[in-house]
Amino acid sequence: MKPRRLALAAVALLLLTGCSGSGPGSPDEGLDDPAKKDIAMRLVSSAENSSLDWKAQYGYIEDIGDGRGYTAGIIGFCSGTGDMLEVVERYTARRPGNALAGFLPALRAVVGSDAHEGLGDAFTAAWAKAADDPAFRSAQDAERDASYFDPAVRRAEADGLGALGQYIYYDAWVMHGYADAPGTVGVRTMRARALAQAEPPSEGGDEAAYLDAFLDARVAAIREEPSHSDTSRVETAQRVFVREGRLRLETPLVWRVYGERYRIDGS
Repeated sequence: MKPRRLALAAVALLLLTGCSGSGPGSPDEGLDDPAKKDIAMRLVSSAENSSLDWKAQYGYIEDIGDGRGYTAGIIGFCSGTGDMLEVVERYTARRPGNALAGFLPALRAVVGSDAHEGLGDAFTAAWAKAADDPAFRSAQDAERDASYFDPAVRRAEADGLGALGQYIYYDAWVMHGYADAPGTVGVRTMRARALAQAEPPSEGGDEAAYLDAFLDARVAAIREEPSHSDTSRVETAQRVFVREGRLRLETPLVWRVYGERYRIDGS
């Protein structure tokens, strides 16, 4: 093809595909895709709830003895860390007078502790019952996205990471939070440690090498935290996907968490 025709063809291709293209880490390959987001939800649920059915977890609630009070819902919102309070506040804004609204003063009082004062069986029963209400499920979805999923994906996209890297950041955000806190090493510190060892794709680095460095930092963080010790959600799940080259979360995905085997097949 002559040079002029090549140039015209290139312009036509840009008009059809847009300027962003579909290179590694572009949004159309990330968790903005609803199907990919659902895979990420199922992966996190395997670690948080020992089930791939994340939509069945809205009513889950128990104290797992990790010093964070009650753990509940689709990603393990905690009474001690304040995100459970955020869920109930969102729910109450949408459904004033709901059965959980009366527990708001107690939820505010226990933030920063593992206490159950003012909560107890009445609260856990009300939480489980509220899971039947679409407004409560929507409140959990909104808190998950605003505090965990959306900021994790934005940070991962800025680092040039595709769907796997976005999920890896999100899972770390769920378990550790972004900033350091007493007894917890946050994603911000993990990322800083990873950047000291490898460049991210946004700076020309190799994606798999950078993800390995981030996972090394996360394993070290888990071992520093008194409430955590098991690293299987990294070593026999996320690390496996990196080494298999599934940077876009290509199915089938096969992994183990806490000794249990899981599989997600393609549609």
